[in-house]
Amino acid sequence: MAASKPFEICFVCLGNICRSPLAEGVFQALIKEKGLENQIIIHSAGTGNWHVGSPPDARMKATARKKGVPLTSRAQQIQPGDIRRFDLILAMDQSNRDILEYMCSPEVAAKKIRLFRSFDPEANGDLDVPDPYYGRDDGFEHVFQIVHRTCPPLLDYVKSQME
Repeated sequence: MAASKPFEICFVCLGNICRSPLAEGVFQALIKEKGLENQIIIHSAGTGNWHVGSPPDARMKATARKKGVPLTSRAQQIQPGDIRRFDLILAMDQSNRDILEYMCSPEVAAKKIRLFRSFDPEANGDLDVPDPYYGRDDGFEHVFQIVHRTCPPLLDYVKSQME
């Protein structure tokens, strides 16, 4: 049986230095733990371009490091061609989802673009991952907790889409 194309996911926030690189790192650790690195490819990007080439925010890196999750990505900006390439695009909040949906047809958006917290078992209708950038350090911990609990149900969904 021939190997199928890996399932490609992109996590998207505003600048690609806080929320989306954290989701990329946590999800990467999860798929590595499950032995799925060759079947699922993870990316992250921002809708804005002002941090392109920068490492993740030092506060987010420190929070993740305390939990044993390395963040090694460099910020990049999502492009319309990326939307065609990825199988699933997860926006960290409604504002970024709106920007992503503007970049493609309604049919593509309905098929590929979701809010990350739509997989959060504790979302209770709040589907935005708060942006910790302008807040205090506890905001980074809060975002880590959201991402950490959301990634396992997300992986279950991804595996169901790969069958």
